[in-house]
Amino acid sequence: MQPPQYETDKEPCIPVLFLDGHQEDLGWRDVLLRAHLIKDLALPLPPAASAVLRLLVVMAARVTCLDGRAEPRMSARQWAARRRELLKNPGGFDPDAVHAYFDQYIWDLFHPVRPFLGDPRLASQCTKRAGVNKLVFGRPEGHNLAWFSPHTDTDPQPVPSAEALWHLLIHHYYGAAGQCSVRTVDGRSLGKAKAGPLRTTLSFHPLGRTLYETLLAGIPKPSRQWPGTPDCCPWEEPLHAPDLDGDLDEGPDPDAAPPPVTSPGRLLTGRSRHAVLLLPSLDGRHVVDAYVTWATQKKLPALDPYLIHHIHTDEHATRRHTARRADADRALWRDLDALLLAGDEDDRKGKLGKGSKRRYTVQRPEAFTTLNDLPPDLRAALRVRVYGFDQDGQTANRTWYTALTPPIWPWVQENDPAAAERIAECRKAAEEIGACLDAVSSEAWGKVTAGAPRHLPPWTRTARTLYWPRAEATFWSLLDGDPARSARAAFATDAIAALRTATRPAIAQHFRTGEAVAVAVAQLRLRSH
Repeated sequence: MQPPQYETDKEPCIPVLFLDGHQEDLGWRDVLLRAHLIKDLALPLPPAASAVLRLLVVMAARVTCLDGRAEPRMSARQWAARRRELLKNPGGFDPDAVHAYFDQYIWDLFHPVRPFLGDPRLASQCTKRAGVNKLVFGRPEGHNLAWFSPHTDTDPQPVPSAEALWHLLIHHYYGAAGQCSVRTVDGRSLGKAKAGPLRTTLSFHPLGRTLYETLLAGIPKPSRQWPGTPDCCPWEEPLHAPDLDGDLDEGPDPDAAPPPVTSPGRLLTGRSRHAVLLLPSLDGRHVVDAYVTWATQKKLPALDPYLIHHIHTDEHATRRHTARRADADRALWRDLDALLLAGDEDDRKGKLGKGSKRRYTVQRPEAFTTLNDLPPDLRAALRVRVYGFDQDGQTANRTWYTALTPPIWPWVQENDPAAAERIAECRKAAEEIGACLDAVSSEAWGKVTAGAPRHLPPWTRTARTLYWPRAEATFWSLLDGDPARSARAAFATDAIAALRTATRPAIAQHFRTGEAVAVAVAQLRLRSH
């Protein structure tokens, strides 16, 4: 009987949306072959889409020789010229190059020696399987309560192999830290994993008119940081010959020091801290069980090119960069100026949070630094796709989301410095007035209730909920209106209206409310200048 197979380069596992509006599921190979006809990815799970886009960018770099491995080495100018030349090709990627690349490697999700992004050693190194409910995000597993899900560990339901691939990718990029299945390597047993490299983060990807443009625009510029070091994706690692016992070396030693994080292969696909092995049904169409555990305990420091980073110059070099966190309560326009202002010219300062005295500067995603080399018509149409996964740093997953900007590249600092500075000024004014609204509403609540609130006071929660939608409308009106109009005064007006609405029911209930709100409004007016 033939063992189960699921060739991810050929099986329909990546949903895509074509330019004519119809949707179809394709394998990795067909996604690249038809990229010039595809408008965008259509995966329903934003973290999986973020991971798929990273894998596709590396594959695109490989088949176009834009990965910096071609000999002779291209200069930065030659690399940019080569990308512009490729963008003129209406037929997309070279089919022969695509087939030649995919024919070299194993793409089978259940291959006995080299499962795609899996580790076959887990079957012998782990004493216990994690279960399919652990693999699938959103399902309750273990002792967690099943509030709104029919799934339980007493009756685990298989998951289609295509969906199992999406969840495997989410574990590799956004996997949890903490307790996991015990894995024994060379007599040492450990059941604790480190967080995935993108956990809690917000990814920004340049989005072209077709997936072909998106992939070429998203390729990071070649790095000269590790000259002569092989840059291999996990599926490109060489398969070693069997040892004297006939056993194959299936992968890197998890206890050994990891290789340098070279770009783009290891940077975008090889920084996982988790090891996963999927167990298929007899026909390979479903996954019925899984091992999920740690892959390495070593640090893999690197800066992902699709993240906004905060730079803390007063910190040690190893802690100087932190990625901007995903926050489902934060609208995308509040990150707009970080995309438009050139990082090396950005001297804006921000506070980490309420009460914190540590300060940082903001660095634009590295992949955005080469977008000015693109053809003018593409730059004018370029939008930004955002993928966020609101999580804590350990095990709690709140929600995931995606967003899309309008074409913003005409506003970028290199093209229109005045517009970029105006956007930054308005965003900062909105943040400062918002922080002031939180402070004065909390103070007013404390005066009325004669106590220090232990949690976010209800007035503050309501006022914040009312303020930010008003602020977003004001933000766009400020960009379209008179540039001399005061942003602080406009946002202060929104904050005062939000505060009065939030406290209106309490006016009749507490006789001290009127005085407390009047003081808070006066403080907001002072901040409007």
